[in-house]
Amino acid sequence: MDLENQKRVKEFAEKYGPENVVVLLGASEGEASGLAAETVTNGDPTYAGPLTGVQLGLKVYHVCEPEIKKEFDPEVYDKNVGMMEMVLDVDDISNEMKPIRDQYCKF
Repeated sequence: MDLENQKRVKEFAEKYGPENVVVLLGASEGEASGLAAETVTNGDPTYAGPLTGVQLGLKVYHVCEPEIKKEFDPEVYDKNVGMMEMVLDVDDISNEMKPIRDQYCKF
């Protein structure tokens, strides 16, 4: 997650309260998704950005995870995410995301 996005997430959590913020990711690999998820829950593990040492504990999901996919209108989801989903390893992404949520999410 780049420094500007870290800054935005931190600002939203401060403005709206971390219990009211959900982060949706769209990275194409499980490892990248996991790194971004860890950043918004437990703090920036690279020690480079505004979330270094900041444990927001935010809810975080990848857009292709089943529990999020079901929240979308199927037609809208297929139009905007469907092609991408076909080439992603959704199981790998889910396997990266769930343990991070279980360990670090506070809300």
